Amino acid sequence: MTSSMTVFLTETPAEAYWGENALISFNQHYAAIHLSGSEREWLKQIQRAARRLDGQGIKAVTLSGEKWDLERRYAFCQGFYNPKGGQTIEHERITDEEKHALNLLLEPTEWVRAITNATPADIYPEKLAADAAKFVAKQAPEFVNYHILQGEALKELGYTGIYNVGRGSSHEPAFLKLDYNPTGDSDAPIIACLVGKGITFDSGGYSLKGSDMMLPMKSDMGGAAMVAGALALAIRQGLPYRVQLMLCCAENLVSGDAFKLGDILTYRNGVSVEVQNTDADDGLIDASSTGAPYILDAATLTGAAKMALGRDYHAIFSLQDEQSHDMLEHAKAENEQAWPLPLEPWHASQLVSAYADIGNIASAEGTAGATTAAAFLSKFVRSDVKGWVHMDLSASFQKNANDLWAPGGKGHGIRMIARWLRSLS
Repeated sequence: MTSSMTVFLTETPAEAYWGENALISFNQHYAAIHLSGSEREWLKQIQRAARRLDGQGIKAVTLSGEKWDLERRYAFCQGFYNPKGGQTIEHERITDEEKHALNLLLEPTEWVRAITNATPADIYPEKLAADAAKFVAKQAPEFVNYHILQGEALKELGYTGIYNVGRGSSHEPAFLKLDYNPTGDSDAPIIACLVGKGITFDSGGYSLKGSDMMLPMKSDMGGAAMVAGALALAIRQGLPYRVQLMLCCAENLVSGDAFKLGDILTYRNGVSVEVQNTDADDGLIDASSTGAPYILDAATLTGAAKMALGRDYHAIFSLQDEQSHDMLEHAKAENEQAWPLPLEPWHASQLVSAYADIGNIASAEGTAGATTAAAFLSKFVRSDVKGWVHMDLSASFQKNANDLWAPGGKGHGIRMIARWLRSLS
């Protein structure tokens, strides 16, 4: 049986022999995490220390002492994570109320990480849609209804984007539409819609990616995982009004049936799109059709967002400046990281096609790739939507570990989205 290492927090510096400004010191009974600076810096230090303990092969810890609160415990749990599993964390001096609050956060976070890290063989479009629906529904089964459209039914009903992305795979594309309605009124207004990109593996299609870029593409369903996890968290936190969730799930593969560069797709809202890069989805059309005043979509959409912000911040876009500002404030309040990037109506004019209304990428030199991708999505959002937010999920997945995060999915972002949902009226 593996014994547990006791871990406590202290503001006392480590003895000099542990090194200058040492973060961790040890004796035969415990590990001490030596904190300095601001509270926000403490959380990073705790998460960093947890990563180091995991990196040393420690599998069982007990968090002891008076300085552990909810945010510090959560930060430690975020760092003391390994996609291979095997870790256990015990909590001393934790009240039932604190334990409940911690578990509210951890279950959705760990679900997002686990499903993002799963292999493409295990998580294919139908499975992603079904698993997400079941996870959200179990939070409040009496208030959740859902259905999943698949394969040829998508084509017949005009789901042009997701059908064409997925038609090259033996796994049929799938579209999840889930309704959470705690009001008891079947005619209650839908306050918000969440839309998630769920490409369970993205080879690039005929815009084929190289092996190094393709290897982490099981994570291209990170947007679907993120919004499903966020809705589950908001429900657990008592979300009082009606919200719908839409996940566009497909495998983007090369075959004789795959869609091709130069194809023109005409969407249900009448917009024709020349395929200049083989990727697309159309959940925003369904979200707009509900009449919901607020829409948030999340997608692991562009390399340009990662070039701008690295793997630390999510990119936030909106045509309404106040929405970008509000998301930034929600991120700060939840100790998550996001940053707004520019988006104006004129950016859509950079999506040029000689054969259709627009192309699905910008081809002009010097265009901002993350911004023009957001501009493409804006063409499928009603002009009268009170608040639309697009999140390009730069910080949802890491191919390699760093000093804060294990490799793979992070769950980073579900708290800010859940808080955004709870803030609406």
